[in-house]
Amino acid sequence: MPNIDRRTILTLAAGAASALARPALAQAGYPNRPVTFVIPFAAGGPTDTVARLTAEVMARDLGQPVVVENVGGAGGTLGAQRVAQARPDGHTLLLHHIGMGTTPALYRRLSYDPVNGFEPIGLITEVPMTIVTKRDFPAQNLAELVRVLRERKEGINLANAGVGAASHLCGLLLQSAIQTQVTTVPYRGTGPAMTDLIGGAVDLMCDQTTNTTEQIRAGAIRAFAVTTRTRNAALPDLPTAAEAGLPGFEVSVWHGLYAPRNTSAEIVNRLSRALQFALRDERLVARFAELGTAPVPQDQATPAFHRQYWQADIAKWRPIIQAAGQYAD
Repeated sequence: MPNIDRRTILTLAAGAASALARPALAQAGYPNRPVTFVIPFAAGGPTDTVARLTAEVMARDLGQPVVVENVGGAGGTLGAQRVAQARPDGHTLLLHHIGMGTTPALYRRLSYDPVNGFEPIGLITEVPMTIVTKRDFPAQNLAELVRVLRERKEGINLANAGVGAASHLCGLLLQSAIQTQVTTVPYRGTGPAMTDLIGGAVDLMCDQTTNTTEQIRAGAIRAFAVTTRTRNAALPDLPTAAEAGLPGFEVSVWHGLYAPRNTSAEIVNRLSRALQFALRDERLVARFAELGTAPVPQDQATPAFHRQYWQADIAKWRPIIQAAGQYAD
């Protein structure tokens, strides 16, 4: 054992005691009323589903209700703005997806800071995307789908949940990959877009498994590929885009939890612990699996990992969006 003098030992002990006391004090006083998860998309969509499942379990650990409030519109920026401008007391939080990585490039004028306006709490899940069409679309596989899109591009309607939404981003990448532009139809959320896809009012969508798995299994829509490197356990018969003839087409949607800027580290860490508690819950894990996804590992449901991952995603998407020249403002 190295030689450490008594003063150093006392200093280390005092520091350790202080570190232990701070979370305890924060836990005793927070939360003292219901916590609100602001979801920047319409009810019924994939991010809403992830939020409600997570909120239910986190409430048990926090000892207070966790209320989900949908504040949709403007590609998720209205809900994000509300949280960025909320009191930094840990009672108003944002649950958002990959849009947090693309907003800084998609929007050149915002009334809040999309990068420095939040304190990351932890990642929740990373969801694969699926390429799906209405049930009677005239194609049986991805190669046929691409051929039809190229031949009938002006008559094809590609639905998405609004500019900046995951379905919009995936649709952009798909059109870029096949070098064909089709007519896009933006909705105020993925739920309404899926309703119209099932009803046949639109032809095509690229959306998260949390929103498509049950509809694919029920035969309400037709699936052509999953957009990850490997097949999805919930849809084992669905090929990857690479297997189906579109190599290099990979995209998935990560979700994370955020507090307003200047929320104390004690509260952020308390929320991170509650999030980790939720992601260990057997029923949540099972429900996520049914929807074609899984919770992130525990060490990714932390503020430090979340911040690093988020910043890397911003750097990844900025040149892609700038090259496309498609902005939301």
